[in-house]
Amino acid sequence: MTVKRAIMVAGLAMLLSGQAGAEEPPRMKLARVKDVATVEGVRDNQLVGYGMVVGLHGTGDSSQTVFPLQTLESALERMGVNLQGNAMASMMQTRNMAAVFLAGTLPPFARPGNKVDVTVSSAGDARSLEGGLLLLTPLYGPDGQIYAEAQGPLVIGGYAVSANGNSKTVNYPTTARIPSGAIVERAVPLDLSQMRSLSLLLEDADFRTAETVAGAVNRALGRTLAHARDSRRIEIESTAGEDIPALLARVEEVEVEVYPRARVVVNERTGTVVIGGDVRLQPVTILHGGLVVNIVTQFEVSQPNPFAKGATEVIPQTTIQAQDKPANRIELKEGATVDDLVENLQQIGATARDIISILQAMKAAGALDAELEVL
Repeated sequence: MTVKRAIMVAGLAMLLSGQAGAEEPPRMKLARVKDVATVEGVRDNQLVGYGMVVGLHGTGDSSQTVFPLQTLESALERMGVNLQGNAMASMMQTRNMAAVFLAGTLPPFARPGNKVDVTVSSAGDARSLEGGLLLLTPLYGPDGQIYAEAQGPLVIGGYAVSANGNSKTVNYPTTARIPSGAIVERAVPLDLSQMRSLSLLLEDADFRTAETVAGAVNRALGRTLAHARDSRRIEIESTAGEDIPALLARVEEVEVEVYPRARVVVNERTGTVVIGGDVRLQPVTILHGGLVVNIVTQFEVSQPNPFAKGATEVIPQTTIQAQDKPANRIELKEGATVDDLVENLQQIGATARDIISILQAMKAAGALDAELEVL
C-alpha cells in the first residue's frame, strides 16, 4: 500500500506541475446565438431625406444660403402660392426656417403604419433648430423609392443663446431627433415561409466559433441541420412545411461557447485606449523617452534715430529650445498581464497618446498577442 500510495502521490505531483507549466487556455464565455450572429436577409435599411424646419426664433439659415429659399418657393408653389414675376420673392428672409437632412433606419419586417425615429441635421448655416417643426418630408431608400414620411416637432439635447456679443452653446443645437417621427409607407418584402435554406452570419469571423455554433444548434434541435460553410456563415437546412419563425426562435436561444478575439482598440483623435482582459503579453523591454522642441517667435519694433532717414520696421526674433528627456524603462517578464502594463506605464507618467505609440511598437515587435484596431 505504501508503494502504491507513493506512486499515486508522485503521479499527482507530475500532473500538477505539468498543468502549472502549461499555457493558459483561451478564455471562453457563454453567449446566445442571437448575440453573436444575425440571420442573413433579416437586416435594417438606411433611409435619407431632405426637408425644411420652420418656426425657429431667428436662428435659421441666413440669406447667404441659397437652397433654403429655393425650397421655400417650391413648397409655396405646390400649395398654390405663385411667386412667378413677384419682385418681392427675392427679398424673402429665411431666418425662421432651416434646410435639413433627415436620416432614419427601417427595421426588418416593418409594415406600413409602423413608426420609426428620425434624426434631423442642419444643412445650411442655421445656428439652432430649437423650437422647430419639420414639415412633411419623404424618406428614400438606396433604390430611390419612398419608404416613409416624416413630420413633427424637434427634440434637441442642447441650446445656443447670444446677447450683446456674448454667446453660450451646449451640445449641438443643429442636430435634433423626432421620436417616432416617421411613418412607414412601403415595406421591404421578405417572406420567411419561402426560405428553405437559412444562413447565420457571425459578427466576428472565427472558424472555431462557427463550428461550435453549428454543433450546438444540431444538439439543441436533435437533428443535423446546421453546417459551417466558412468562418462567418452557418447554413441551416429546414424541412418542407416547417415553421421558419419557430425554428429561428429556437436557434437564437441556443447558448454556445464563444472564444472572443483578443483585441486592443485605440482612438488617436481622443486618446482613448481600450484593452481587453484576454490580451496576452510576451516578455519585452520598453524604453520610452521624449523630445520637446519649442520655437518661440517674438516681434520687436526697430525705431530709427531722430532725424534719420530710416523706416520703422517690425523684426521677428526667433528662439529655438530643445529638451530631450531621459528614456524611461519598462520590463515585462513572462506571465505579465495587462494590469502590469498599465501600472508600469502610469508609473513613468505616460500619457494616452504615449500608450498608443507604445502599443503600436509592441505589436510590431511581436510582444502584443492581440489584434490592434485604430479608430
